[in-house]
Amino acid sequence: MGKHSATGWWVPLTKRWILALLIMLSISTAIAFFIRAALDPCDRHLEVSDKKRVQSQSVPRIATKSSPLSFMKSKLVLLVSHELSLSGGPLLLMELAFLLRGVGTKVNWITIQKPSEEDEVIYSLEHKMWDRGVQVISAKGQETINTALKADLIVLNTAVAGKWLDAVLKEDVPRVLPNVLWWIHEMRGNYFKLDYVKHLPLVAGAMIDSHVTAEYWKNRTRERLRIKMPDTYVVHLGNSKELMEVAEDNVAKRVLREHVRESLGVRNEDLLFAIINSVSRGKGQDLFLHSFYESLELIKEKKLEVPSVHAVIIGSDMNAQTKFESELRNYVMQKKIQDRVHFVNKTLTVAPYLAAIDVLVQNSQAWGECFGRITIEAMAFQLPVLLQKCLYQGTAAGGTTEIVVNGTTGLLHPVGKEGITPLAKNIVKLATHVERRLTMGKRGYERVKEIFQEHHMAERIAVVLKEVLKKSKSHLY
Repeated sequence: MGKHSATGWWVPLTKRWILALLIMLSISTAIAFFIRAALDPCDRHLEVSDKKRVQSQSVPRIATKSSPLSFMKSKLVLLVSHELSLSGGPLLLMELAFLLRGVGTKVNWITIQKPSEEDEVIYSLEHKMWDRGVQVISAKGQETINTALKADLIVLNTAVAGKWLDAVLKEDVPRVLPNVLWWIHEMRGNYFKLDYVKHLPLVAGAMIDSHVTAEYWKNRTRERLRIKMPDTYVVHLGNSKELMEVAEDNVAKRVLREHVRESLGVRNEDLLFAIINSVSRGKGQDLFLHSFYESLELIKEKKLEVPSVHAVIIGSDMNAQTKFESELRNYVMQKKIQDRVHFVNKTLTVAPYLAAIDVLVQNSQAWGECFGRITIEAMAFQLPVLLQKCLYQGTAAGGTTEIVVNGTTGLLHPVGKEGITPLAKNIVKLATHVERRLTMGKRGYERVKEIFQEHHMAERIAVVLKEVLKKSKSHLY
């Protein structure tokens, strides 16, 4: 089997790695990076002295520069998440919570679905929120109802969160709908259920991560459910300041690159093509491996002189023992490419891997990603992107195509089995054309600097929140 990274789900940095970073990183980047790591729920070093602690809040630092969200100061916001996990939706909502806390907003958080037994990830994420001043309360009960009725704004995160309205608020649902902003990330048909979204036409607004997804929801809700979308706002996401600081520190990137590659057992001159997603059939890791094997055969057949090419699959979870992951590993064994394929466990700390790889591959199937946050993170590290293109009513679908400019910041390939050979050829193109690869990476970075930073996202969200609050206020009169 491909050599496994020593890093696991909890990805602690080795002492030698930390020492090297402390010595070599610029002070500003080191502080930002390690503060973030200290708070990261995926770091074993996160310890809470009293596990029964209910509140231990540090007052968040109010931004010194005028924030576009400063009008939210002292307002009460209730954030409703269907789950609390390492997946994109909950983490985005947490990011919004911290942006709001940074300007003095009173933020309450509820998680609808929780396992009966204690979960280490949930425990750590909740304490990260407590430490940033976010109040974590029960999803049910009178306190929750009272908070919802008093809130200036309620944000429902994902379509699934809609079931919470009737289950908890019951007869009070009509009173809160004018204060609800529904943040939708999904693009798959199984979310278009009336049980989930029957109140959607009556809320103050819907916020969606891409124009294509917004159009998809507009058409599907009308055609399948016979309901109308509320006023809908498209908000492209942005990279955090911490990630940008690491991405722009060449010394930091060099150190991270060396140590990750050492842990994987690859050389500095080797070429690494990585896919960074939780391992599942919908993310297309199986098709990527088929393309990767085909690219190796093309290189051999054409006798191309290129460095050793490797595939890295970041998002593995052998603890779950999924059938799909077993299929991936069996395929690697069958094709005898164990020395070229590396599996790395799930992690929130993607910066070291983005510093270590040469190309990001996005291969989500069906309708693709609503946005694809990892894409703009890779572009910040000046990485070109090989991206699947899906077809929806004759146009490229999936919000990631609103990020990547084909031929300029990356290359597109078709979805499904039809995309295996084109993706293989694109891998060979970037493996053999160094200048093209580097130029695409630089142009991707320029695009991130122009429209995909944290302050850009805050500005876009601020416009939406102002509109929603205005509607909510007018409803009172």
